[in-house]
Amino acid sequence: MQTQRTILLIIFSMSLLLLWDAWQKHNGHVSLFGVAPPAAQTPGAPKGPPKNSIQSNSDVPQAATNSAAETGGSAGAVATIAGSAGGLAVNGRLIVLKNDVLALTIDTMGGAIVRSELLRYRDADDPKVQAVLLTSGAGKTYLAQTGLIGAPDLPTHRTPFEPSSADDLIEAVSGKPVELSLAAASGGVKLSKRYTLTPGSYQVAVQHEVFNEGNQAVHPSLYLQLTRDAHKPPGESQFYSTYTGPAIYTEEAKFHKVDFADIEKGKATPIKKSEDGWAGIIQHYFVVAWVPAANTAREFFTRKVDNGLYSVGAIQSLSVLEPGDRKTTESVLYLGPQDQHVLEKLSPGLDLVVDYGWLTVIAKPLYWLLETLHGVVGNWGWAIVLLTIAVKLAFFPLQAASYRSMAKMKQVTPKMTALRDRFGDDRVKLNQAMMELYKTEKVNPMAGCLPIVVQIPVFISLYWVLLASVEMRDAPWVGWIQDLATPDPYYVLPIIMAATMFLQTRLNPTPPDPVQAKVMMFMPLIFSAMFFFFPAGLVLYWLVNNIFSIAQQWFITRQTEQAALKKTR
Repeated sequence: MQTQRTILLIIFSMSLLLLWDAWQKHNGHVSLFGVAPPAAQTPGAPKGPPKNSIQSNSDVPQAATNSAAETGGSAGAVATIAGSAGGLAVNGRLIVLKNDVLALTIDTMGGAIVRSELLRYRDADDPKVQAVLLTSGAGKTYLAQTGLIGAPDLPTHRTPFEPSSADDLIEAVSGKPVELSLAAASGGVKLSKRYTLTPGSYQVAVQHEVFNEGNQAVHPSLYLQLTRDAHKPPGESQFYSTYTGPAIYTEEAKFHKVDFADIEKGKATPIKKSEDGWAGIIQHYFVVAWVPAANTAREFFTRKVDNGLYSVGAIQSLSVLEPGDRKTTESVLYLGPQDQHVLEKLSPGLDLVVDYGWLTVIAKPLYWLLETLHGVVGNWGWAIVLLTIAVKLAFFPLQAASYRSMAKMKQVTPKMTALRDRFGDDRVKLNQAMMELYKTEKVNPMAGCLPIVVQIPVFISLYWVLLASVEMRDAPWVGWIQDLATPDPYYVLPIIMAATMFLQTRLNPTPPDPVQAKVMMFMPLIFSAMFFFFPAGLVLYWLVNNIFSIAQQWFITRQTEQAALKKTR
């Protein structure tokens, strides 16, 4: 009976976990198991937006590709960016705009941002170089583009722009803001772009000024878009999954993700006309997002640009410009870490890119506590240790009840084994005898499981807090652990973790079924294999959790055994 209940409990728990995971993936959240497959690429698919994409606002020019067909045409075609860490080969001129945390590479062909380096973060694959978000070349495309639509031959991200500076590097000096202006005229309209960087900020202030130089009225619209391939960023693990793809937020529709696979299939995107909101692309730890000026009408869109290439953005309808009229609009492009405090101040809902799903109500307070502890100890590793202990102490009454039940079960295990030997294959009599034994010994085999079930949402929330927090990136703990966001380089923590799991199984009641007992003995080896590839911060959390659980279980078990011994005297 005990074996059957245990097996049924395991099946029931796994079913709930799998159902929850499927629901998470259905709603665009990350999965607990493995990496989601990349968006399908249909050979021979026609270039351009699908039928369901936003074409009512005229045709937003397609993004650059690395094919010869795109670059061998007219002079207005977008430059192909190719190259490596050594440099980029382009049709336009490259200008670097730099402050102390961010270096932007702007191409005069289209005035687009074709590369962004995060100067305070290291690359996941090569710690000797800075992390890169926007890039193009070597099979990667990730660009920030703007331009005008609404009339023929207006300046777009395919139009050559004239920069205001003759320098190829414009760097902030003495903590002052640094800026670059570019201008292009086409179709009787002049478009001027100005990028401004302030010290210590990942926010790029982008000003667009539209001037009607012609002799007829025009009604242009400004588009702000991000164009990206569907590949996962470097450093992604095969043992856990994080979301990479577009996201849109409006006050009315709230936060929602639009997976690359859905765009590929031509599924209708919830396109909302709104006076607020933002559009961006999320990846693990980082986000790039366009935030149009507040209280300005905008329409959000996603679309397939080419095989494996997708765009997300916003279109702002400008007022009718009579000859000689000007219109200036401000927006912000954020390219940086998912710092919840910074994002929350920048735009409502932008902090939701740190997505905890339905566990947000639990995860947010846990993140606050983790951040508070870090403010006290000044080290994220020790903050994880203290947070794990704090959570364990908060659940001590529930955990104690569970361990008392396990201790009682361990005491009656010899009697259960004797009953199994006595009744053999007679399942009816064996179950009746076990129920009588539980009643006589006042043992409830389910009592040890229910307190654990109550704690599961909290510990899953803590797991996601540690996995999603960019603060773990490049954060050292002690000695050999110099980055809590990457696996332990010497596997010390996973090995100790496996040892604690093995010790924990020894403290638990031995199942009367020999097969089940062997399975429980091998479980630590099976699970510990995964921890060899998990970030050190997550392994540290599970290790501290295990060590503290072992100490709790040993203490409660000893108390229970001493109480039972006194009764027998």
